Amino acid sequence: MIRFFAAPIAAIALLSAMAGGAFAEEFDSRDIMGGGPNFFRSGANPIPRTTVMYNGNYAPGTIVVNTSERRLYLVLQNGQALRYGIGVGRDGFRWGGVHRITAKKEWPDWTPPSQMLARRPDLPRHMKGGVENPLGARAMYLGSTLYRIHGSNEPETIGQAVSSGCFRMTNDDVSDLYGRVSVGTTVVVLNN
Repeated sequence: MIRFFAAPIAAIALLSAMAGGAFAEEFDSRDIMGGGPNFFRSGANPIPRTTVMYNGNYAPGTIVVNTSERRLYLVLQNGQALRYGIGVGRDGFRWGGVHRITAKKEWPDWTPPSQMLARRPDLPRHMKGGVENPLGARAMYLGSTLYRIHGSNEPETIGQAVSSGCFRMTNDDVSDLYGRVSVGTTVVVLNN
């Protein structure tokens, strides 16, 4: 009986050694439910976050959303900004204006507004925060609107016009931005 199991175990050990243990280093079961080292990296970011030169006339700390570029800028000191890729509103759902962040939430619950439910009656009436929630890991609420800057459970949609007016980011990027801004931060949405 021992000889029967010895061959498969040896094969697994050999494959693991040949792979250099890469699988064991990259996978952590906590990544599935959150909390593991790779959770926020689930799904490749199609538009990596980067620091760029920025010549806009906005004060440091201002968030500037450029819907036509599908980019969000956090204005820094010395003519620089952090640039993030975002998903924006699809045709008929893009908007512009100036608001402030009025609330910030980690793993927010989602209640689709009545207008969305009228278009999509198949949606749940309420969804608790978590990995399947379309708002993702963090949300920043814009003024008294229904719009948010939030994470996503669909990172492949970053850089596309697919939302109902919110600005979606990867969970890694929205968590980074969330940690850099506070309630009261000015958000300028350019719809050009």
